[in-house]
Amino acid sequence: MNDGLKTKLIDRHDRRLNYLRISVTDRCNLRCTYCVPRDRIPRLSHAEILRYEEILRIVRIGVDLGITKVRVTGGEPLVRKGVIGFLESLAGISGISELTLTTNGVFLEDHAERIRAAGIRRLNISLDTLQREKFARITGSDALERVWQGIESIRRHGFSPIKLNVVALKGINDDELIDFARLTFRHPYHVRFIEHMPIGQSRMKTTPPLLVPEIKDFIRPLGEMLPIEKNADDGPAERFRFKGAPGEIGFISALSHHFCSSCNRLRLTASGQLRPCLLSDRQLDLKGPMRAGCKDSQLAELFQQAVRNKPSDHNLAVNDHAGVSCQMSSIGG
Repeated sequence: MNDGLKTKLIDRHDRRLNYLRISVTDRCNLRCTYCVPRDRIPRLSHAEILRYEEILRIVRIGVDLGITKVRVTGGEPLVRKGVIGFLESLAGISGISELTLTTNGVFLEDHAERIRAAGIRRLNISLDTLQREKFARITGSDALERVWQGIESIRRHGFSPIKLNVVALKGINDDELIDFARLTFRHPYHVRFIEHMPIGQSRMKTTPPLLVPEIKDFIRPLGEMLPIEKNADDGPAERFRFKGAPGEIGFISALSHHFCSSCNRLRLTASGQLRPCLLSDRQLDLKGPMRAGCKDSQLAELFQQAVRNKPSDHNLAVNDHAGVSCQMSSIGG
């Protein structure tokens, strides 16, 4: 690629965008209540989903423009055939300083060794309960034991950090938040509590979300939370550690305390749309121009156009149930 494309992705609000999240599939082996509607939304056809070589081309252009962090998500990325080879190709792109995989953990034990060999060292596991029956109710699958076996497997294989992403759900898992926090006393896991965001259709009743101040109240009996100083490449999580604990606690307050002013992310959907903001339906098509034979310089200009369109904030209020129409499974988390 020619040097003329080496322009940093800086938006109108002086935010440097160096983080690309990629949904490689809209398919998932679980049916979580807050993610999947009662009536199934039609899945993308094979032809509609970006091919791996197309994703790699987009990533290389993004890296040339200043992308340094890449996260692979879904749906569930490990359900897509050939994903391990894709991860290996992705890890081989010079200029990516941080490569992460987000998964529901069901297939982790089967693939842990190959994922590590592909070059992945950082993993996020979505896990909203520690109770087997509740896991089955939330996800539609009696797979909690498999997930824990997967987490133990990646710990033995030396992945670090291992982050557990917990969507805090009022009346569903709020009685377990303190149990999740206790995990950090026994393991070096990073437990992240996330406010539930109104994205896509779901089977959940519309109720006021459980916000970070309330989540903190649930775990406060465990003791004082000591702040961890953030570095320049950290994400939006407010980070803490309990005294003597090898792990840490994080809070992601997308609704109660917007972190839009420091947002450094772009998202590539499974269908090839570049989204400047998770909580906005605005997106820019990369797949069409790419399949029509556009040049790298034209794709780079589309990157720049998406950056120019990135809003200053998402404008969703705590009690705003309008949300985002696209399903999270196709956006890239």
